[in-house]
Amino acid sequence: MSDQRVVAVAEGFTADVFHELLQLAIEGKGKLPGAKQAANQLLAQRSDPEAAVSRMIAQHVAMAGGQGFATNWGGFFVSLLTIPANIAASSFLQARLVSGIAHLRGYEVGDPRVRTAILMVMLGPGAMAHLVSTGVLPSSPLVVATAPVFDARLDGQVSRALLDRALNQVTGKRLGLRLARGIPLVGGGVGAAVDGWSTRAIAIHAMNEFPSRRPRTSSGHAEGAAEASGPAE
Repeated sequence: MSDQRVVAVAEGFTADVFHELLQLAIEGKGKLPGAKQAANQLLAQRSDPEAAVSRMIAQHVAMAGGQGFATNWGGFFVSLLTIPANIAASSFLQARLVSGIAHLRGYEVGDPRVRTAILMVMLGPGAMAHLVSTGVLPSSPLVVATAPVFDARLDGQVSRALLDRALNQVTGKRLGLRLARGIPLVGGGVGAAVDGWSTRAIAIHAMNEFPSRRPRTSSGHAEGAAEASGPAE
């Protein structure tokens, strides 16, 4: 990707795009079910929410690492968003995965507070910890998800931070592909490895930041059908 192309991405890729991606991730589109539907299907198959979480992570890491997802859905993303299909697909998958984990752990993903928390998790543990330590973000995703009221200003700050992260990803992938240039089959492998690794890291972060809010059964497993109070489902 040329420097001119990175500039073009920056001009077309606005912070608001992450709300659109998150909405798509939660609700789904066409043949691709949304996070809640996919999570509920896994929960019906396994009964144990944590087993469903593990399976959802495995599925999304595989999709992120596969070159086919961005290729097959590229036209769909480009038709909606003025950003490269690969970055859109990666962000979409991570939003869908984090939303699914939050839903399985008992959070209401339709709640705007929870959606802000999901976007915070998508920043990754390192970036989020830095922004909290420097006062840009007030606290952890869990605190934001369970706050008394929705903070629109905070939501905007998180979206802008995600924009910076995405543009850094564009630059990082460009550097990786430059280093791999001339080595057969390596270029695609670099992109696949980066996307798979980052998606797994986001998943682990989501599990840490969204502890289960589902009631415990006598067997020690979270009750899949039960709903917690507050912003949790």
